[in-house]
Amino acid sequence: MAERKRQLVANELTEAALQLLASKGYDAVTVDEIVATAGVSRRTFFRYFASKEDVVVQFLADLGTGMRAELAGRPGEERPSVALRHAVWAGLAACADPSDHTERALRVVRLILRTPALLARFLERQARWREELADELARRLGRDAGTDLYPRMAAGMALSAFDTVLRRWSESEGVADPAELTDRAFALIAPALDADLR
Repeated sequence: MAERKRQLVANELTEAALQLLASKGYDAVTVDEIVATAGVSRRTFFRYFASKEDVVVQFLADLGTGMRAELAGRPGEERPSVALRHAVWAGLAACADPSDHTERALRVVRLILRTPALLARFLERQARWREELADELARRLGRDAGTDLYPRMAAGMALSAFDTVLRRWSESEGVADPAELTDRAFALIAPALDADLR
């Protein structure tokens, strides 16, 4: 019950922020306006979010956890390109699932990609995801992520595919099929991901 209430408040704050940001622009919106629109106190806001940037970026923040969990759950004998494609799709599907607020996700993605401060925070998150995916890939392959170039390079390629598909989907206003874009992206990088690893 407490977790459900917490999620409701976080959702209300995010929705209030998105409405204001869409109408006024990122730089013109203050935390005070967000809390007034959501009907909560500043103290409540800062209990959920560290900054105005976080209220937007948080919407996509858990994607990295989902990608790593998906990679960890893939069969051990699966080729890296297939396992990483499924991991990336776990993140993209969370954005593009028609039953789960696609329009809201599209607004957030567009806002992040078009606002330098938000894009910087999102890229910071992606850097963490790269390390997490590299560690998981190294574990799967019995390699050392600290000394072996492959895990970090492979994770970087997978996240480059993620970023490219997310941008193309956003630019198409959600019309482009992210599953088809993901398949095309991984068809391009699969030979490098699956090259003989020596």
